[in-house]
Amino acid sequence: MCLLDAVIEWDAMRIVCRSGSHRAVDHPLRSGERLGIACAIEYGAQAMALHGVLVAAVTAMPTATDPRPQSGYLASVRDVRFGAARIDDVAADLLCTATRLAGDASTALYEFRIAADGSSSNAAQSLVEGRAIVVLKGETWG
Repeated sequence: MCLLDAVIEWDAMRIVCRSGSHRAVDHPLRSGERLGIACAIEYGAQAMALHGVLVAAVTAMPTATDPRPQSGYLASVRDVRFGAARIDDVAADLLCTATRLAGDASTALYEFRIAADGSSSNAAQSLVEGRAIVVLKGETWG
């Protein structure tokens, strides 16, 4: 399941992605005719995963034997603050920002924010913010 539509910008510490998938009536996380706000955490997790893949692609030496990215999982989320009850009724695209705060070869600490794009008013309504720990398993996807 890929929920992100595009990468807006990224560097070694941060990524910003855009998504409109929250408006889809067949969204895979939809339950009871709605998409609750906690589902926005998955958008942040996918931004973190994509950031890890992009950074690894430019910093790691590619190997001919296995160029696939390392797998991992979301171990915990903390200090999560919700700014809405649901996201399926948000008309604007979502801006998904993940900033790597710390980490090593086996873990990463990210801060994430999912906001309704406020391009027309230059302000984005925060929908969910928090921190997450990602644990890298040392295996590759396949």
